[in-house]
Amino acid sequence: MSEEELNDNILSIDIGGTSLKACILSPEGELLSEYTKLPTPEDSTPKAVLSSIKELVTGLLPFHKVSIGFPGYVKCGVVQTAPNLAENKWTNVDLAQQVSDLFGTPVRLINDADQQALGVVAGKGFEMVCTVGTGFGTSLLFDGDLLPHLELAHLPISKNKDYDDYIGSKALAKVGKKEWNKRLQRIIEIYKTVFNYDTLYIGGGNSKHIDFELDHNIVIVSNRDGIKGGAKLWKLEEKYHVFTTYPKS
Repeated sequence: MSEEELNDNILSIDIGGTSLKACILSPEGELLSEYTKLPTPEDSTPKAVLSSIKELVTGLLPFHKVSIGFPGYVKCGVVQTAPNLAENKWTNVDLAQQVSDLFGTPVRLINDADQQALGVVAGKGFEMVCTVGTGFGTSLLFDGDLLPHLELAHLPISKNKDYDDYIGSKALAKVGKKEWNKRLQRIIEIYKTVFNYDTLYIGGGNSKHIDFELDHNIVIVSNRDGIKGGAKLWKLEEKYHVFTTYPKS
């Protein structure tokens, strides 16, 4: 591989409540490295997560750009919320700038479900992605373009639960797979009525537990496919939710 080709490589990172994942992608989304993974730090403060990212990337091929999917609300490269990471530690955190300065490369940071969506959708009509993992993530797209991100996981689904509480990993461990599947079926019925999507994609680590028949327009996707969205992210026009951060020095 030539030096010019190496300079086009993209480091794609997926930050989750349970694990951090990374790989090197070509500009077209081809995996050029092993898919590496580390547990999310137990005390998942910004400092600890940044340290884990540095460890995760050690030994990977050279890269010129970085894409990061983050489990919370991100605006202009700045984290506003992170409900499944260290509590009260992620308000107004300039994570994109910190990673950009760490590696000396430009960075694009978006919500993790949005990044996964870019990697899996067909780009036709109104598509929706839901991720069932530590929490519940969502992304909305029309003809392949990201729509403004909405933290739908924090809408109430009962008197004292939001979607994260209702369908996240803690709920799965508490109520078991049978009840968890019933809850996911309920969510799908709600979303069919509210969004009238053309296609729904379901990803996340807990999607492997789905045991009921899905509608013809519902597709299960893998995290491995989703991380490829890190390449597609760099093909998008820069907007308030697709923002490029450059190293300060």
